Amino acid sequence: MILRLALGSLRARALTVALTVLAIALSVALFLGVEKVRTGARASFADTISGTDLIVGARSGSVQLLLYSVFRIGNATNNITWESYQDLAARDEVDWIVPISLGDSHRQFRVMGTTQAFFEHYKYRGGRALEIPEGHGLDDLYDAVIGADVAATLGYEIGDPIVVSHGLASFTEHDNQPFRVAGIVARTGTPVDRTVIVSLEAIEAIHVDWQSGAQIPGQVTPVERIRAMDLRPTAITAAMVGVHTRLQIFGLQRWINEYSEEPLLAVLPGVALQELWQIVGVAETALVGVSAMVVVTALLGMTAMIFSSLNERRREMAIWRAMGARPLVILGLLVLEAVLMATLGAVLGMALLYAALGVSRPLIDAAFGLWLPLDPPGLTELWGLLGVVGAAALASLLPALRAYRLSLADGMMVRV
Repeated sequence: MILRLALGSLRARALTVALTVLAIALSVALFLGVEKVRTGARASFADTISGTDLIVGARSGSVQLLLYSVFRIGNATNNITWESYQDLAARDEVDWIVPISLGDSHRQFRVMGTTQAFFEHYKYRGGRALEIPEGHGLDDLYDAVIGADVAATLGYEIGDPIVVSHGLASFTEHDNQPFRVAGIVARTGTPVDRTVIVSLEAIEAIHVDWQSGAQIPGQVTPVERIRAMDLRPTAITAAMVGVHTRLQIFGLQRWINEYSEEPLLAVLPGVALQELWQIVGVAETALVGVSAMVVVTALLGMTAMIFSSLNERRREMAIWRAMGARPLVILGLLVLEAVLMATLGAVLGMALLYAALGVSRPLIDAAFGLWLPLDPPGLTELWGLLGVVGAAALASLLPALRAYRLSLADGMMVRV
């Protein structure tokens, strides 16, 4: 009986109710959308590097090592000697190892020296390998493979020249040894997109005429002589390590951290990523708070709508009272109307969200490398929807209590 009355009342005010439901739907879609973006960003953040068991660098902090070796942010406190790198590579536990050399740049993009093993063993987003749909890898000494953002920002194509600058904020360029764009990595949504990748030997080659961080005055070695030199590096910045079995990780980590020849640090990428997320994760809390306030605003609008309709419905309620309806029925009627509007808005909001995700998910992945999951609503989302409906019921109690206290005589009174 009361459900039929509530539905009839909502139909009688169809336009106002539709606008209120739409406001709730949009706020719910925003709230759930922020949750999807939050979980997607966390997953993408954690999947920046996968399949790597240890990251090794000079002794510093785990977050600092992760930042400069994986995210290309900041600088290393020191380098690793090539002899120490070889000792590590010779360990029985090591399945593969990828050296990384950082320090130079190209028009504000970091330049990374490495080997072909980087393209074989670097994995992201749960095990996906790097792809080079255009061009090839590091076949020649002066080949450079660039990330998707580098190519898009600077407009580079295969065969274009690249001149590397010394350091990160230097006006000195290695213009006597230009590189050539040999390949462009497909977009990954990781720092690889913003990196210029060259070989370790190339890093040594462009610094042949340099000493103590400065170019030797008047010395320019011909490229032909440089190609004939032994360009084995003397030091690297960091290394990514994969072990044969997971049981060997902690033993190898302990050996590296206690290495007697020089102070080294080995960190587990997953653990360091969690530490870093605790630092930058404040933004997600702010986003959730803003979206929750949008939902509250929509519910307050619904409450205001119910309040504003009370004066128009006083005679209607008085007639119900005269026909024997108890005050609790009127209170329950208004609460039920609010619950129905909130439920309809929540369902519509979820439908809008999944429709928008189905259309925009490939575009977001292509533009930002952020893969948003299209999974069924999880427990968190369902609790959030129940919270919206419960909050709507609570918000409707104020106007419902006011209607509850209206007397029959007050309702039948004609105001002039």
